[in-house]
Amino acid sequence: MNKSDLSRRKDDHLDIVLGRQGGAHAVSNGLEAVRFEHCALPDLDMAAIDLRSNLLGIELRAPLLISSMTGGAERATAINRHLAEAAQALGIAMGVGSQRVGLRSGNDQGLTRELRRLAPDIALLSNIGAAQLLEKDGMDLARRAVDNLQANALIIHLNPLQEAVQTEGDKDWRGVLEAIRRTVDSVGVPVIVKEVGAGLSADVAVALVQAGVRVIDVAGCGGTSWAAVEAERAALPADREVAMAFADWGIPTVNSLAMVRKVLPDVTLIASGGIRNGVDAAKAIRMGADLVGQAAGVLHDATLSTAAVIEHFDIVIRQLRIACFCTGSSDLKALRHARLLAPLNLGDLQP
Repeated sequence: MNKSDLSRRKDDHLDIVLGRQGGAHAVSNGLEAVRFEHCALPDLDMAAIDLRSNLLGIELRAPLLISSMTGGAERATAINRHLAEAAQALGIAMGVGSQRVGLRSGNDQGLTRELRRLAPDIALLSNIGAAQLLEKDGMDLARRAVDNLQANALIIHLNPLQEAVQTEGDKDWRGVLEAIRRTVDSVGVPVIVKEVGAGLSADVAVALVQAGVRVIDVAGCGGTSWAAVEAERAALPADREVAMAFADWGIPTVNSLAMVRKVLPDVTLIASGGIRNGVDAAKAIRMGADLVGQAAGVLHDATLSTAAVIEHFDIVIRQLRIACFCTGSSDLKALRHARLLAPLNLGDLQP
């Protein structure tokens, strides 16, 4: 695939996700099954609730990550600028979309050290696809991805389903785990691994941590379905039919989060995949997340302005603070132990 085709594909992705949210929320992320026990007597000053968190030793004013969303389209320059300025203003983390196109062409789409200049204090995360690590220049791509942004860490994204349903996708994944291990040893910054919306199993997460990965983003299903996005792009009816069969494929975010936290109690976990608001964020933190990521939910605002992005996440932060207040949680540590309602058994209510 040539450089213009890669950019066109990324532009298609933006159009589809902006136009129909890529099938977002067609499949449940499972968080609606989590219900907090309401505390009608919170002995708290809501304004004093401490939402501070950290990622790889960098303090965040709220446990939020602007998740990877775009790295190849021409309009990504403005989008990434708005996101970076908002992340700096809010004191939250930011991961960029795949840098593959920019690194292999003369058009960087705003993924340069300018982002670091705009956001000097944030946790800024570079991004490359796992399949690209298998290519001849894979290690060089990973190092350049970090250097181009002066990034604090490298995200390696796993997207086997998306690649499998793309006509032009990378379908030979032999040796990917070993390539990740080599990248960990050579890239010079911590490595984060994320799925792109189909979730991570416990076994895969353990294998990644054993390979040296520092942070796991479960990125479960319940948000953007990249199989549905690729179905929308498909030129042939048969290709569309193949892809649409997998539109609801994957591990829901809450299931992935719970199973990974059980086997990796001390590893930093990010929950993304269909996070709609601050209440979802609170539920994800209660179920084991250290940080919560959102991508498609803020994409429209990111096309508008920095102010729109700031307003979007300010609403999420206000919602999260209220969820803490109404569970009697003075900080995120307390929120992780907030009481949940057990599923109601109507038989127990019979006189």
